Amino acid sequence: MATAREKQRSSAEFARAERAAKYILSKTRLRPRIGLVLGSGLGAFADDFTSATRIDYKKIPHFPVSTAIGHAGKLVIGKVGDVAVAGMQGRVHFYEGYSMKDVIFPMRVFSRMGIRAVILTNAAGGINTGYKQGCLVVIRDHINLQGTNPLIGPNDERFGLRFHDMTTAYWKPYADAALQEGKRLGVDIYEGVYGALTGPSYETPAEIRYMRTIGCDLAGMSTVPEVITARHMGIKVLGISCVTNMAAGVLDQPINHVEVLETGERVKSQFVALLRAMIPRIAADVAR
Repeated sequence: MATAREKQRSSAEFARAERAAKYILSKTRLRPRIGLVLGSGLGAFADDFTSATRIDYKKIPHFPVSTAIGHAGKLVIGKVGDVAVAGMQGRVHFYEGYSMKDVIFPMRVFSRMGIRAVILTNAAGGINTGYKQGCLVVIRDHINLQGTNPLIGPNDERFGLRFHDMTTAYWKPYADAALQEGKRLGVDIYEGVYGALTGPSYETPAEIRYMRTIGCDLAGMSTVPEVITARHMGIKVLGISCVTNMAAGVLDQPINHVEVLETGERVKSQFVALLRAMIPRIAADVAR
């Protein structure tokens, strides 16, 4: 049974998300139903939105500000074709020193804005030896190795049920459609399981061998808290990783973040083409 103080904290979190959502919506006439989180090297996609309103994270009440390289830290409300979308140019990570409540706050805000589906993108290390640097991977499932869950603590049922189902963490029709569109576009695309760790250090070769053994195809430092939170609120999820490097021990070479960003830039056009193909399909689904 939640104490009075716990209920107060939970209610305050809901109120903060509501306030941030109202601030964002006051800046635009658009009412998007699709949200995007654009990871390392992909934020420029939002620069091409039409009828766009751009808001610095630091101006949004209670919104966490990204400190990671390659994350611009702006929320862009605009259109992709005829579809209104909300695009986050970068996210915050647990490794930046933020609490999990801060990491998932943008998802809470998306929910209060009326977002019904999200496309979550990230840069990831390839564990599956069938992958190669620069390929795209549709996430079918994940393994949470971050040692915590973002929903720990008092639960506000206005967000969702405390014990919510994660069988369909990643919405299968969206994943299937992304693979179809990727193949149609001639994109080097696969599917796999994403393993989330805290970072910021990259994994050791022994850790990667362990992750491969338990079924991970990818290693990353984000996305999973957002997915858990989105599903808590009934938001459908499409997750897509760009394999910007092969994980430790897969190749006989060190990993550096500059290479990660360079690879993301090299395949950006393919990633953007896939996003543009998927947005109308998701829009048709959420409009039902």
